[in-house]
Amino acid sequence: MAVVGGQRQRLRDLGGAGGGDGGGDQLKHSDGPWMRAAGGADALHTLLGPVRSELETAHEGVVAGAAGLKALTELGAVRESWQRRIEAARGECRGLAGNLREVARAQGETNEAVRRSFAPVAARGGGQ
Repeated sequence: MAVVGGQRQRLRDLGGAGGGDGGGDQLKHSDGPWMRAAGGADALHTLLGPVRSELETAHEGVVAGAAGLKALTELGAVRESWQRRIEAARGECRGLAGNLREVARAQGETNEAVRRSFAPVAARGGGQ
């Protein structure tokens, strides 16, 4: 029993207004938000894919037009820094997508295990 709002509440009371009338199905896990977030992370990973080569192409144009300038060394260091950041972001997105899918899977398994654990109580008439 739990104390909620100063009153004792039984598990059967969580079923809804009818109090244990089978309304326990109202609390369900949905993997939809987790899977949508994983899809977003996958999309970002994909969108960042061509950025590195686009950055290299843009840098080649600068090098050709500014040969001999001292700033090219600094520009090269900045370009390399951005390339590392882009690859790190892509890796983070790839890992995040997998982790989000794993959360959805694990929650689904946990919900099923909890449901199975209550089956003996339900078979005895809901423990009333």
